[in-house]
Amino acid sequence: MPTRHSLFWKLTGALALFCLLLASLHLDLGRWMNEATSRLPESSRQIMISYARDAESAWRERGAQGVDEYLRRLREREQVWAVVVDAAGESLALQPLSAEERERLSFIRPLRGLMGRPTGWPTFYIPFSDGEHRLVMELPQELSPRKYRELWELLLQRILPAVLAVLLGVLLYRSLIAPLGALHRQALALSAGKLGARVGEQVTARRDELGELGRAFDHMAGRLEHTVAFQRQLLRDLSHELRTPLSRLRVAGECASDLELLRDRLEREVQCMQRLVDDTLELVWMDTERPQPPLEDIDVPALWGVISENACFESGWSAERLRCELPAECRVRGHLNGLAQALENIVRNAIRHSPPDGEIHLGGRRDGGFWQLHVEDQGGGVPVAQLKAIFHPFTRLNASRPGGDGFGLGLAIARGALRIQGGVLWAENGEAGLRLNLRLPSV
Repeated sequence: MPTRHSLFWKLTGALALFCLLLASLHLDLGRWMNEATSRLPESSRQIMISYARDAESAWRERGAQGVDEYLRRLREREQVWAVVVDAAGESLALQPLSAEERERLSFIRPLRGLMGRPTGWPTFYIPFSDGEHRLVMELPQELSPRKYRELWELLLQRILPAVLAVLLGVLLYRSLIAPLGALHRQALALSAGKLGARVGEQVTARRDELGELGRAFDHMAGRLEHTVAFQRQLLRDLSHELRTPLSRLRVAGECASDLELLRDRLEREVQCMQRLVDDTLELVWMDTERPQPPLEDIDVPALWGVISENACFESGWSAERLRCELPAECRVRGHLNGLAQALENIVRNAIRHSPPDGEIHLGGRRDGGFWQLHVEDQGGGVPVAQLKAIFHPFTRLNASRPGGDGFGLGLAIARGALRIQGGVLWAENGEAGLRLNLRLPSV
């Protein structure tokens, strides 16, 4: 079923209105034309009255002979049938009326009467001043209000509907085809490598299918532009990061005389490059594939216990330095492996940048249908202007915080792992160090 703002309703409404408009125009204009041509205009009546006065003058001055001469001139000039008769219908001219002419006298009408059938040609009578005699004549062609009727019918019944149809076509073009043309142009631009191509608000602001298509196109183009830029940046950063272990290997190969030391150096550098490549590929996979992992209920304090144990084993820290201040009922809805990976990267980053006797605290509070967690270290924090930059791949703030080892991928991977399960990760400075905030749906 089409939605309320669907193009189906717009097109149906436009066509219905167009049909109603045509029907209304046909009826109203036809009625107006009939009314406008059903009676003689005042100018035509005055001319007909002047003919009657001339005929009366000719009759009074010269009698029947004058009437004959006047009728002959009138018929020649106007090319119409005309007679002058008395109240009994007898001719005032020398020649009497024929049977056909007498019959025609039965269908005459006054000047202010109706014109009769549209296909007929009316005959009018104009009385003389005495009221007893009259001029009877066909309506001259040039005096008829119907002389332009065929032209008006052509204009109103054929040309006007055609013009309205053209206007409807223009409106439909502007409403439907123009947005498609904009989409076509931007698609061609996108295919030509212009990744910034967008259809614009003129299309995306619409609430119909074309608006949905425009928004989908802009979203697709935005994702494509981000993905290409992200991958190009990763390629540049990865090539830069790989130069360091390769340079160390080259120097070790040139200078080392102890094969055992060379083998140990080779193993460490290969592991470093392997970890760098694995982390980079994982980051690219999360950004481009955007998987939808299955979600489950997660006991955050229990998960923190496992992560703390692993972190203590790797770093040599005591368990007391990784404090959990969450209530026991803290449970979130998420992907267990993804959340564990994000928390591991956050804890490793916090340990790396903590002072020798520092501590790490996990806390949080319930906020409506979400749990807002935070992991805070005591490493002194980072400049406010760089709080967003720490989530960019290969970003290391050595001058701001201790612990310059690593590739700068941990927090980027953590944010990506949380994003694909509906979570959010952001940073702020706490009382003694950096605070990383996590927001996840609660159970």
